[in-house]
Amino acid sequence: MSTATPPVVLGHVNGLFGVKGWIKVYSYTRPAANLLDFDEWLIGRQDNWRPFRVLASRTQGKTLIAQLGARSPGRSNASAEPLIDRDAVVELLDLEIAVPRGAMPPLADGKYYWFDLIGLDVVNRDGISLGQVKAMMETGANDVLVLSGDRDRLVPFVVGEIIDEVDLEAGRIVADWDPDF
Repeated sequence: MSTATPPVVLGHVNGLFGVKGWIKVYSYTRPAANLLDFDEWLIGRQDNWRPFRVLASRTQGKTLIAQLGARSPGRSNASAEPLIDRDAVVELLDLEIAVPRGAMPPLADGKYYWFDLIGLDVVNRDGISLGQVKAMMETGANDVLVLSGDRDRLVPFVVGEIIDEVDLEAGRIVADWDPDF
């Protein structure tokens, strides 16, 4: 399955659970169980995604598990054939779990999904380039932009104190940050 807007990767299949077709899931969301809020998953890589319906899911200790249903061509979106044994799900091991961008809940003003920040250019108030966001890091106190450019930089993502502006459409973040740091 190919989509015009790339889906948002939220986790991956990291194991099998039992003999009745359940899978173990590693979630990139915080909290991890947020991944289970989505009824429809795309499983695959890059431009090769297959749609699945989440028929059942739960936490099992610290592990997330799910039972999936495969979509059959020509059937309604609500119907899906349950994958009922290990052999049916073993091919999903180590594949990514994604959802369509439109399935993501809207955020309040001043809040951003990390995946929207990756790739943005960061400049200081004087317009000097600090680099491009290559990753985000969680520190406990605040999130941190990991920038690559003329050198690697770590810039705290504190909107209003250090981050003056995030313009997703222009692909730019303005920060109150000394380029020598």
